[in-house]
Amino acid sequence: MSDVQPTAPKGPIGRFLALPPDSTPKTIFVAVALCLFCSMIVSVAAVSLRPVQDANSLVDKRKNILQVAGIYEDGINVNEAFGAFEQRILEVSTGEFSDEISVEGFDDIQSASDPELSRELTNDIAGIGRQPNFVTAYLLKDEAGELDKVVLPLWGYGLWSTLYGFVAIEEDGNEIYGLQFYDHGETPGLGAEVDNPNWKSQWQGKKLTDSTGELRITVAKGNPSADMIDHHIDALAGATLTSVGVDNLVKFWMGEQGYAPFLVKLQQGGL
Repeated sequence: MSDVQPTAPKGPIGRFLALPPDSTPKTIFVAVALCLFCSMIVSVAAVSLRPVQDANSLVDKRKNILQVAGIYEDGINVNEAFGAFEQRILEVSTGEFSDEISVEGFDDIQSASDPELSRELTNDIAGIGRQPNFVTAYLLKDEAGELDKVVLPLWGYGLWSTLYGFVAIEEDGNEIYGLQFYDHGETPGLGAEVDNPNWKSQWQGKKLTDSTGELRITVAKGNPSADMIDHHIDALAGATLTSVGVDNLVKFWMGEQGYAPFLVKLQQGGL
């Protein structure tokens, strides 16, 4: 019988490799290695798919603009149809178009977080905190090249979330063609009824202001008085706070703090 004893593993790696497969250190090592490998796969997938996600997001945004302007049809090429719009950067406070900022790559929502491109609100009925100095306006022309509608972004807080959407205004600067939201987190069956086609259809033909120029558009419960029929939108059943939020955000963006200077110019044919 040989008196030679097995050589003990040398170094930490050797001792680790000599451990049984089901030992605690090896189990922890395998778990950590698997987590790192999976996180790398997820990171690579996220980075590689970002261009696709961005492209899909852009198509969805354009689809909503087409829908609110009433020119979307099932099966159309959204990007091609979107070519009917002329995009212009609008300075909110003056109501004037600006060439100071390029429309390419400009994001209305992100600019609201940039101190150099936005202002902090003190009278903030929409609950948005900061308002961008510039937004993108979408001008829809008819076959003769005359202005048909203007689509403008708007957003504000509801019950549980910020509602992001677009409003389409007729060329007279006062009549609403449509309003719809493309992103929100309101309660399904209640506040989320802002997506209900029947509720959205109420907005078409409503007037923002009365004959004196006073902003009258209102989302409220109950039957409107005779002088409010052209400005009244029925509140959502069982969703009082969402309805109040929509009322506030529409009044904010259609009022003096929002697009009123631009809408006045539109009414006067100053574009």
